Amino acid sequence: MRASKNRSQNFKTYEIHISGAEGIYEEAEILKIVKGYTKRALDHPRGKPDKIVITIEEIKQKLNKIQPLPVTTLRCKSPDEAKKIIFQTLSDIGVSKKGINNSFKVLNSQKTMRGAALILEESGIRMEPDRKRGVRVSRLGIEETAKKALAWKLSKMRINTTTVKEALILASKVTSHPDVTAEICISDDPDYTTGYIATKNLGYLRIPNIKKHGEKHGGRVFIIKEDANIDRLIHYLEKIPVIVSGVRFD
Repeated sequence: MRASKNRSQNFKTYEIHISGAEGIYEEAEILKIVKGYTKRALDHPRGKPDKIVITIEEIKQKLNKIQPLPVTTLRCKSPDEAKKIIFQTLSDIGVSKKGINNSFKVLNSQKTMRGAALILEESGIRMEPDRKRGVRVSRLGIEETAKKALAWKLSKMRINTTTVKEALILASKVTSHPDVTAEICISDDPDYTTGYIATKNLGYLRIPNIKKHGEKHGGRVFIIKEDANIDRLIHYLEKIPVIVSGVRFD
């Protein structure tokens, strides 16, 4: 699902991203999911869209199974503290200062991208072919048994929300690719102020107060290896179906 709204400024019309969602589901779930996605788009705090596009596509490829990242919530009281946490975390795993600073430029931009920016970990160069569209992670979901186990785990942490679950599934797919060093995300939802940084080794690190309440800016950055094969990476993120499996009750 993708919801958007057209706005006019200086005699030009441009599209503003309002909301998006995606998942892999059984055929019997389609009507329920479409209804839920439509309601989410119409009730989004970024405003009411004037266009909602819902695409339903049959997946004929074999589903690649991955493990979900472990979840940790960090202590963070302010956006300034969040920036320090992100900077230190990325520095510790070898990301250059330039790579980190260029990531913050994307995350703090007032222009919301539909997808993610690709930034090389050492040179800091942006590599996504279309900077307005970015790279959209697609074809991802979670098995029913894993969904129940994950909901149980997140409930114990008091964070069993659709926002957390969907972000965790996405981050798990992104960081499962060997060319991805880390993902950073700040939601463009003005009511949601918890962002995250995710790596394969550190897991999914939630960062409260990553921005001030009411701010509409946000973004998503994938920091990637300097020698990453960009075409193969984008193909994996956008075209290869991946489903989260193997969450345990413990």
